[in-house]
Amino acid sequence: MTKQPEELALLAESGRLLASVFEMLDQISLVGLSTLQIDAMVEQFIVHDLQARPASKGQYDYGFVLNSSVNEVVCHGVPSQTTVLRDGDIVNLDITLEKNGYIADSSKTYLVGQVNPAARRLVETTYEAMWMGIEAVRPGARLGDIGWAIERHAKRNGYSVVREYCGHGIGREMHEAPQILHFGKPGTGLTLREGMVFTIEPMLNRGRRHVRTEPDGWTVVTRDGSLSAQFEHTVAVTASGVSVLTLRPDERNRVAKTKVLA
Repeated sequence: MTKQPEELALLAESGRLLASVFEMLDQISLVGLSTLQIDAMVEQFIVHDLQARPASKGQYDYGFVLNSSVNEVVCHGVPSQTTVLRDGDIVNLDITLEKNGYIADSSKTYLVGQVNPAARRLVETTYEAMWMGIEAVRPGARLGDIGWAIERHAKRNGYSVVREYCGHGIGREMHEAPQILHFGKPGTGLTLREGMVFTIEPMLNRGRRHVRTEPDGWTVVTRDGSLSAQFEHTVAVTASGVSVLTLRPDERNRVAKTKVLA
């Protein structure tokens, strides 16, 4: 479950490359693009520019390099030529990358064009909740501490936390132990140890927490049709706290103010 220093170095390299994918996407106007076009763009960048592998493609017979979850889609949205992003949408792009046998996983919810204040607030709160969870990570902390920090922030802001999907250990395999729940009680669950690597990826709904899966077997949506947002980073437990392996350049100022390591 814990990784050796040489493994952590390889995971950090995969994380650095994956962060550059989001840096590339940040420069693009998403208005008018189909989610399938974005998928093709990301595949081209990972394979040809980064000389890496999109780890999601072929995993569980999935045929795309990312999940694209728009508005009420909670997670696992399937790229499509007919799903075109419009002004005012929010879209979570969930991307994995493998380099030298090790996988990094990250996601970001983008504001497409001019987004209304309610949607913007949901996205901002979800991002903050992810960081609350990250900042709870350190040797000797418990998994319940992460979930509690996320759930507390969500509830304080009037949002619900999706319970059916969670973070996960990651390394040579995309999904390893342990599972990282985004709700819980402090002081409960597995004790964190230096060298553990896992994702923290809360999904917050503007309405109720309940979800359902569409007939395609992949796409998960809110049952009440409310908006949903998600953010995700891959993190490693260090001797003194936590390192965010998928940290993007625009986030460095944030970690400089905390005990989180770049």
